[in-house]
Amino acid sequence: MISKRWTVAPAAPQPLLRQYKGLSPVLAQILYNRGLQTPEEAYHFLYDKDITVDPFAMKDMEKAVARIRRAIKTREPIVVYGDFDADGVTSTTLMMQVLNRLGANARAYIPHRVDEGYGLNTPALQELAEQGVKLVITVDCGIRSVQEVADGKAAGLDIVVTDHHSVGPEIPQADAVVNPQQADCAGEPNLAGVGVAFMVARALLLDGWRRNGGSAEPYKAVIDSLLDLVAIGTVADIMPLNVPLNRSLVRRGLEVLNQAQRPGIQALMEVAGLQPGQITAMSIGFGLGPRINAAGRLDSALVAYKLLSAQTVEEARGYAEALQTLNSKRQSLTREAQGRIQTYIDAGGLGNGNLIFAADDAVSPGIVGLVAGRLTEAYYRPAIILDKGPEESHASCRSIPEFHITQALDACADLLVRHGGHAQAAGFTIMNHNIDVLERRLLEMAEQALAGRELLPILSIDMELPMRQLSSHMVDELSALEPTGNGNEQPVFLTRGVRVVDYRTVGSDDQHLKMRVVAEGEPPIDCIGFRLGHWNGAMPDYLDVVYNLEMNEWQGRRNLQLNLKDVRPAEVAQA
Repeated sequence: MISKRWTVAPAAPQPLLRQYKGLSPVLAQILYNRGLQTPEEAYHFLYDKDITVDPFAMKDMEKAVARIRRAIKTREPIVVYGDFDADGVTSTTLMMQVLNRLGANARAYIPHRVDEGYGLNTPALQELAEQGVKLVITVDCGIRSVQEVADGKAAGLDIVVTDHHSVGPEIPQADAVVNPQQADCAGEPNLAGVGVAFMVARALLLDGWRRNGGSAEPYKAVIDSLLDLVAIGTVADIMPLNVPLNRSLVRRGLEVLNQAQRPGIQALMEVAGLQPGQITAMSIGFGLGPRINAAGRLDSALVAYKLLSAQTVEEARGYAEALQTLNSKRQSLTREAQGRIQTYIDAGGLGNGNLIFAADDAVSPGIVGLVAGRLTEAYYRPAIILDKGPEESHASCRSIPEFHITQALDACADLLVRHGGHAQAAGFTIMNHNIDVLERRLLEMAEQALAGRELLPILSIDMELPMRQLSSHMVDELSALEPTGNGNEQPVFLTRGVRVVDYRTVGSDDQHLKMRVVAEGEPPIDCIGFRLGHWNGAMPDYLDVVYNLEMNEWQGRRNLQLNLKDVRPAEVAQA
C-alpha cells in the first residue's frame, strides 16, 4: 500500500469555538474545519432540509416541460432512456414514476453495458423510432451524444436531454437540454443525474399545480416519495455532500428511505442486512448502491429498475436476491482482475510512472471501473483499464485531484469513438488501432502535469484526541453531520501511542485487519482496518492510529469501534 501524508487541521481559535453554543469543542472544531465559521452557517449546515430552489430557473426547463406535457396530453409514446449505473437506474425509475403518475404513455430503456455501451446509441434510437416512439427523454446521459441526437432527430424523434456530466465542445441539438454544467445554466452544477431528473419532475408537477388552480397538495406527496431515489443516486454517484442542495436532497431522502415505503427498497435492505430506521449515507454507499450497480455491471440494469419499480415486496424479493448474487460475483471478479492486472503492472514497472494504462481481454466490462479505482488507490496515479474487444475497446478511468481525466480525454477526442465523465472518473470507447497512440498521448500529458511532484494521497485529519475522550455520546453527537460522504467526510481523528492487544486478518484473501488497542487506564477498544491486512506480518507493539469513530452493532450489542484509515508505528509509546 502506498504511504499517505497525514495532515492535521489547525486548531480553531478558542473565542470562535465558544460561539458554537450547545456544541462540544470536538463538533465545533469539525465544523470549523469544514469552513463553517459562524454559528449561523453551522446551524444551516447541520439542519437545513427545505428544497426551495425554482427548477424553472434552469436553462431549457420551460422547453422540456412544454414538450413532455404535450406528449402526455396527446398520448404520444415516450421512452425514458437511462444509464446502467445506480444514478442512471434511480433517474430512470424516478422519471417513469412521475410520467406514470401524470398518465403518460411511457416506458423505460436502459442500454446493455456490453452490447451497447454507455449513453445514447444510434441503432437503439433508430429502432425506437421504427417502433413508433415520438419522444425520448434521457436521464443521466446524452450531453456528449451530439451525433447520436442528430441521428435520432433525423429518424423522426424529439429528444429532451437531462444530464449532469461535463459538457463537451458542442451541445447536442436536442429539443431541450437540461444540464446545470452548461455555463449559462442557473442550476446547481453539482447535482447528480437523479438530482437533475428530480428537478425536471418537480417542474412537471409544479406546472401541473399552476394549471390546476394553485393547489400543491396533490403533488407534494408525489415529490416527497421520489426523494429516496434521489438520495441513493446522489450518494452512489459520489456527488459532493457539502453542497447545500445535495445535503437537503439526501437528508430528506434518508428520511424516506428509513421508512422503507418502496417495496424494492424494503427487499434490498433485507438482502443487504440493513434495518429501516438505521440507514445512513454510508448504508447507501456500501450497501444499497453496490447492489443496484451490480445489475448493470454483470447483467442488465433493467433487473435493478424492475426492483425499484416493483409494486409488492413479494415481487421485489426475487429481483433483490438476483442483485445479491450478482454483487457477490462482482466482488469475486474484481479481486481476480485486480490481482491479475496488478501483477502485470508490477512486473513491467508500470506503477512507477505517472499514469497506469493497461488493457486486458479477460476483464469483465462491468468491473473495469472498479479495478481502475482500486489501482488508483493502490498507486495514487491516474489509472485507465481497457476491456479489449476484437475491433473496439471500452475503458474506465479513475484519477487523482492533480490530473483532470476528462479534460485529458477531450484533448484526445480525435482518437475516440465517444467519451465523457467528471474530473476524477470517466469512460471512453476506442477503435483498437488507436490504442497505442492514445496511450502515448496520455502518458505524455500525465508526465507534463505530474512530473517532479510528490504524489501521495493526503489523509486529512480533523483533530488529535486521547482515547479517554472517545465515547458513544460522541458518536451520537457526530451523527448531526450526516449525510457524510464526498466533500463532507466522516470526521477523522488521530490517537497516538496506543498499545496493540491482539490482531488478526479477516475477509477474503485476508485483506482486512481486525484488532484491539488500549491506552493507559482505559479499556481495550475494537478496531477494523479495511485493506490493512498487510500489517499482519509487521505489527509493532505500539501504533499511531487514524480512524473514524463509530458504533458496531452485532447480535443486539453496540460497541465503540475505530474504523482505521491508516496506522503507523508509534513515534512515542504512551500506553
